[in-house]
Amino acid sequence: MTMHRRGFTLIELLVVLAIVATLLTLVVPRYVDRIDLAKETVLRDNLRGVRDVIDKFYGDWGRFPESLEELVEKKYLKTLPVDPLTESELTWQIVEVPSGYKGRIFDIRSGAPGNGRNGRPYAEW
Repeated sequence: MTMHRRGFTLIELLVVLAIVATLLTLVVPRYVDRIDLAKETVLRDNLRGVRDVIDKFYGDWGRFPESLEELVEKKYLKTLPVDPLTESELTWQIVEVPSGYKGRIFDIRSGAPGNGRNGRPYAEW
């Protein structure tokens, strides 16, 4: 009478784990890189959109907005966009209006620390 064993041997399990680990070492860095690229793309788009809205506000009112919330209150934005790098809408850095102009917000920049893939600090985008 022969016994039929069910299951895998330890060697078979180790081989499978080695294959999975090798695949993960190839895939994970690319995945993380793509996430960073996506965040930078969203940041560029958010900055472009808010800057366009600030220009439209100036064209309509003859002055720059006093706050980012004013853009939402006056229906120029539905909501304040989130800085994808800091994951907050509260970290935007305000660029003050040059002398001779009315208002407070001339431009915005990201409040994220560090540099982008292009080598420039996020605060200079």
